[in-house]
Amino acid sequence: MSLRRTSSAVVSVLALAAVGAVPTAAAAHGRTQEFRRLATFPAYLNTSAGDTAAAEISTVTEDGRTVVYTDSPGKRLGFVDISDPSKPRPAGTLAVGGEPTSVAHLGRLLLAGVNTRTSFTDPSGRLVVIDAASRRTVREIDLGGQPDSVAVAPSGRYIAVAIENERDEDVDDGAIPQAPAGWLAVIDTRTWKVSRVALTGLSDVAPTDPEPEYVSINSRDEAVVSLQENNHLAVVSLPAKRVLSDFSAGSVTVEGVDTLDDDRITLDGTITAKREPDGVAWITDDLFATANEGDYEGGSRGWSIFSKRTGKAVWDAGNTLEHIAVAHGQYPDKRSDAKGIEAENVAFARLGGVPYVFVNAERGNFTAVYDVSNPRRPRFTQLLPTANAPEGVVAVPSRNLLVVSSEEEDASIGIRGSIQVFGFGSPRTASVVSRNDIPWGALSALSAVPGRRDRLATVTDAVYTPTRILGLTTGGVIDSQITVTKDGQPVGYDAEGLVVRKAGGYWLAVEGTGAGKDPDLLVRLNARAEVQEEIPLPADVAAAITANGLEGVTEAGTNVWVAVQRTLKGDPVNTARIGRYDTIAKTWSWLLYPLDTAPTGWTGLSELVAVDADTFAVIERDNQRGALAAIKRIYTFDVPKTWTGTPTVSKKLVKDLLPLLQAGNGWVQDKVEGLAVAGDGRTYAVTDNDGLDDATGETVFLNLGRLL
Repeated sequence: MSLRRTSSAVVSVLALAAVGAVPTAAAAHGRTQEFRRLATFPAYLNTSAGDTAAAEISTVTEDGRTVVYTDSPGKRLGFVDISDPSKPRPAGTLAVGGEPTSVAHLGRLLLAGVNTRTSFTDPSGRLVVIDAASRRTVREIDLGGQPDSVAVAPSGRYIAVAIENERDEDVDDGAIPQAPAGWLAVIDTRTWKVSRVALTGLSDVAPTDPEPEYVSINSRDEAVVSLQENNHLAVVSLPAKRVLSDFSAGSVTVEGVDTLDDDRITLDGTITAKREPDGVAWITDDLFATANEGDYEGGSRGWSIFSKRTGKAVWDAGNTLEHIAVAHGQYPDKRSDAKGIEAENVAFARLGGVPYVFVNAERGNFTAVYDVSNPRRPRFTQLLPTANAPEGVVAVPSRNLLVVSSEEEDASIGIRGSIQVFGFGSPRTASVVSRNDIPWGALSALSAVPGRRDRLATVTDAVYTPTRILGLTTGGVIDSQITVTKDGQPVGYDAEGLVVRKAGGYWLAVEGTGAGKDPDLLVRLNARAEVQEEIPLPADVAAAITANGLEGVTEAGTNVWVAVQRTLKGDPVNTARIGRYDTIAKTWSWLLYPLDTAPTGWTGLSELVAVDADTFAVIERDNQRGALAAIKRIYTFDVPKTWTGTPTVSKKLVKDLLPLLQAGNGWVQDKVEGLAVAGDGRTYAVTDNDGLDDATGETVFLNLGRLL
């Protein structure tokens, strides 16, 4: 019986408690049943750094010791040895004669869906069956169309392949129907015979052109298939080769989300959209999860749990997954007018006796972990930052591991397709998280708060407007915000330096464009963050400064000190400027700071902190991330009592931060931009995540102890 119901629900601004309160960084301490990232493996390690290599969908061999992933650009499978999951090793590649779209395993066999089409109107593909040990192709099965997802029944009896026959997005703006239609291919592993299950005539949206996307199989040999563009779901009996039930994925109205790409995160919008689910995964033999990515007409910015019996959603994330992304600084504002975080895929597994659903956010660059002990009331437990565009997610319960594969590959900006391995059962590292829906990201500076042992302040840079100063605890919890105003109106600066003044108020170091339109400025604010004074640089310095201008500010007595990030025109190579502004005399004096030479790219200063009246600390860093990152260091230097001209200071290495950034086992961040000595005497550092613009979006918060 076909259940063609359009489930429409109004989902209000849900309290995060409905899915479990967002854990704060402080609350993370002392808990053990959590996931911790063990390793990041760039796919290019299987070939060369100059190669274009992606990692889209992955599986793990039956013994749990080898990750196998699809590398679409290279038309191959990649292999990663995870015998030691904290030290994955390259294990080679295997050409498959076309574009691999999915891979699964059946015992000792690997099953790769391979797209061999020559055009959208003439789709073709095959299932390549490979012996995992010898990597010898055992058989190739003609599928008659373009495969997408491949799934293996828990019984081992059946393989299901979603034959998508995807549309051409350049034809009629990607509108469907576009022939030929897709279907579900069912393979009996006893005979390797392929049967076709038609999916036409089911959906209300383009019923003649079903485009099945993902497939998952339960213990009863029933497959749930997502027809993403059709906004439809079908449950298929694999033994009977027929559709048991089908139903619309429905539409939802979601309030309290950001709907504008306007360089600010404002959770006051409303969307009404079709779910258009992408990834699907069974939780029980009756209930399954969907990742509601959307496509050309939809996307509800979350995920749902459906009942196969009723065809209705028994739970929907509403706005909560996007609010979780905002709280963790992983919300992609530039996608606000599109599909937001784009929940791409889901997986289910039981680890430590607890049933979990894992949700990949393609644009948010994270995997959200939910405890589904009560599948009608999932509880969010943890957010796992990933590399860019996480697509594949697979758990290895026998080894308490989770593997996430991310497909985005752009070596020109230091983003590489990667496999990340997470271990279950060990404490996670601390991170920054906000309370009360305070949006944040692109933390470009850090400051102590005079008179407070456990307080810090930070500021957002030009990624967001207007400029906001955020208050946070030394445990990394953002709990307050204040907007910078000028002449009574919110104002947006590229604030790259911040210091909380002992006399009250703030100093900002504002970076200009270097083209003369927006000058570098030293800005004084009162306690209400109202602009009191904008101080330009001396004309000769302003004329020589590049786009990489003021990057740090600190205060010592009646003097305010600034750091210029990179070498001024006319200055000696590999030097940066340190400036002193006398607030009484209103005069500037300058020093030269010697920069280390980076193996790749450039080196500059990104923070300045007064240790005492004569000693200062800086962050010196290169502009590289990932494996190319080489210089992330804290130096101190002393300034002379008096000087003329621009003498060069001598520096002393205090701390190499690179090992600490690598210790998180992620994609090493390039922008270590915040440094402060709090009232508790401990030194803290933080990275700038660029608001997810051409970056992973992960923010690393470091407690360096009594360092300075």
